[in-house]
Amino acid sequence: MDSATAIGKFTGYAPRIGSAGWNIPRDSAHYFDTGKNHLGRYARLFNACEINSSFYRPHKIETWERWRDSVPANFRFAVKAPRTITHDSELNCGSNLLAPFLRQVSILEDKLGPILFQLPPSLQFYAASARRFLAALRERYSGDVVWEARHSSWFALEVDDLLREYKVAQVAADPPCVPLAAMPGGHSSLVYFRLHGSPRRYYSSYTDDFLNQMAAQMADLAVSGQTWCIFDNTASGSAIANAIALRERLGTES
Repeated sequence: MDSATAIGKFTGYAPRIGSAGWNIPRDSAHYFDTGKNHLGRYARLFNACEINSSFYRPHKIETWERWRDSVPANFRFAVKAPRTITHDSELNCGSNLLAPFLRQVSILEDKLGPILFQLPPSLQFYAASARRFLAALRERYSGDVVWEARHSSWFALEVDDLLREYKVAQVAADPPCVPLAAMPGGHSSLVYFRLHGSPRRYYSSYTDDFLNQMAAQMADLAVSGQTWCIFDNTASGSAIANAIALRERLGTES
């Protein structure tokens, strides 16, 4: 598949490709223009990134505003939900945790992309609690949501139906906890690949063969709606190089 064939399948929008965070490793610095800050430089090459620091702590209003105003109009941030929601309370929470987080991300305005809920590997699927949480979320938020479950019990037809009901997309992750976790699921209008590095999570760089396959898969899925691919193999600095390589294979522009 050549890049012209790939990008021709994306009608009306470009696939969103980026990394978790916008740190620019020294080995990749030559791809970027000079500038005052990493985010501004990053956003001149990529059209998306994932904010992970929100998982660990809330941010000041001024921080969200600075991020929003540092990127061009076509740029989008995916934002990872706080661990207090996904890990500490294991989704058994109410507006006391959801409302402050949703107020923060709303500061991004039209630069806000999907909210990512990454569940702990130990959290099993319980239909009642999952439905209760998703209903509470949708009472307060109507935007895009992606869901990264990491326990095998979440990969069943019942779960897929529930996520579709609440218009939530299941992340396609690598490495997957079970084979089905490598495939998109749930709400079909949003596809979100989250690539952590394999075989060594967060460190391993992806091979040319893997990136070729990813480009072909993204192109094939383009007709279904938005398509995202976020590289999370940042510990070794591989994420930026892999994102650039995938972007080139798809022939995309930021």
